[in-house]
Amino acid sequence: MHSSATSDVAHIGTPGQPWGAAEKARWRALQSKQRSYADEVLARIQALRETFDVIQYGELDWGEDGRYPLFVLRSRGWDDARPLALVTGGVHGYETSGVQGALLFAARDAAAYAGRANLLVVPCVSPWAYERIQRWNPLALDPNRNFVAASPCAESAALWALVHPLRGRIALHIDLHETTDSDEREFRPALAARDGKPFQPGTIPDGFYLCADSARPAPAFQQAINAAVAEVTHIAPADPDGTIIGSKVVAPGVIEYDYRALGLCAGITDAAYVTTTEVYPDSPRASPAQCNEAQATAVRAALAFVLAAS
Repeated sequence: MHSSATSDVAHIGTPGQPWGAAEKARWRALQSKQRSYADEVLARIQALRETFDVIQYGELDWGEDGRYPLFVLRSRGWDDARPLALVTGGVHGYETSGVQGALLFAARDAAAYAGRANLLVVPCVSPWAYERIQRWNPLALDPNRNFVAASPCAESAALWALVHPLRGRIALHIDLHETTDSDEREFRPALAARDGKPFQPGTIPDGFYLCADSARPAPAFQQAINAAVAEVTHIAPADPDGTIIGSKVVAPGVIEYDYRALGLCAGITDAAYVTTTEVYPDSPRASPAQCNEAQATAVRAALAFVLAAS
């Protein structure tokens, strides 16, 4: 499922010139609601009130598009002596399995960690974008480049405010994402147009892979996650030049970014174990259910590794 604005966005504005307010408004006018955050996310969060503390950590007010409450699922029986794990999904709203995989883990798997770990699960960081199957927020900002102090991006700022007081106590942060065909067809051309730069065609990997933090690579941790996910769906091979999405493959199915320099979500804590998952939902070899399962499996494998190391 992809946005209908695909063919129009790259032609907004003047080539070579970054967008101003008028171009961003034109882009926003092209976006339309295609699914329901209330029905597909909030209803499932509310259904978990028997097993989690459901806490509202913010609200986004996007004018005529509506108001969006933001929720985190917090373990019952919290004990500061236990390892603390943060699971985030839906930083990019269009990446469906990040949201649904986080909810699947919370509903089905989280109970197994009662008494062993404290869990914070934020299933949908960017609900406006979830409804519109979009990468950016309404101001044409990418939340996953804006996890910084005093962020201009409301979605990023709300999560930052939730997590920042705990950042030194978090042992694990796993951020659930997808790489889709629409990245190359829509979102990368839109980024080039917004920033007034030429579009440079790239490739889309076929399969699951991980993006580690170059400052905290934890290679055995990354490999343990990929080994578990390989039982669910295939791991992406490297391109002929030894890269995935233009980044050097440091181990099978693993690349690295400097999280904090790029303002990425998984850089907001001081956790020793951090990773960003990337599922490929457009593969003929992967169903939506497999993608959701891959995300939940990655969370379980990450927790198993961290608990064994604690």
